[in-house]
Amino acid sequence: MMVRKFWFRNGGQNAVETPRVLFRVGGLLALTLLALSSLGADKPAYSVKVIADSAPPPEVQEPIRKLLAPRCVQLLDGKGDLLLEVWLRKEVPVKATKAQFENGLTYRGVPSSTVVGAVRVPKAIFDYRKQKVKPGVYTLRMAAQPMDGDHMGTAPYSDFCLLSPAADDGKPDLLDLKPLHELSSKTTENHPSVLLLFPGKGATAEAKLVNKGTGHWVLLWQVDAIAGENKGVLLLGLTLVGVSASA
Repeated sequence: MMVRKFWFRNGGQNAVETPRVLFRVGGLLALTLLALSSLGADKPAYSVKVIADSAPPPEVQEPIRKLLAPRCVQLLDGKGDLLLEVWLRKEVPVKATKAQFENGLTYRGVPSSTVVGAVRVPKAIFDYRKQKVKPGVYTLRMAAQPMDGDHMGTAPYSDFCLLSPAADDGKPDLLDLKPLHELSSKTTENHPSVLLLFPGKGATAEAKLVNKGTGHWVLLWQVDAIAGENKGVLLLGLTLVGVSASA
């Protein structure tokens, strides 16, 4: 039978080991490495945490700030570091009938440029166009992608939230398209800063983060909606991580 010799550091003594024991030790090592690898694979790249009784940032001007609910969702990376905080409006004004509320509101029921929330960015991130968003506080306003040749095929859906510097967004009033784009363009000093909206199917009052594949991580969260005497909920699917394939 073949034997192998190993040198120990304690006094240079010889020792022998049989192949059976070697295979046993090797097997245990392989199982340990596999278990550690599995633990790392199961850990999500991102997660969210709800912070109750969290006042909107003071950088948001008061006419808009008072419309936001006092709770936020934090986006965390795999190490637990904070990437983004989101506050949503207490009630989003929509144009919808009672029947539309009952059948489920869509983004098209929300007038363009409606303020739906605010975000705080503690360190630079990228928006859906892969534009750099500097640290700061920004409002979120609804917008639809222009149906022209420059934008066709750049996103799987046509609804977005536009990021605008909170310091420059003083009132929740609706804006015409040009002023809206000019306001949001201050975020990147180039093009309006956009976050893609996925359909909000599956959103509940409890915020959750869903991996949509191809690098897209979407916050599903419902917000109260109102149209005159009619009330209901709007299901949001806000992309917090992910960029266009054409970016």
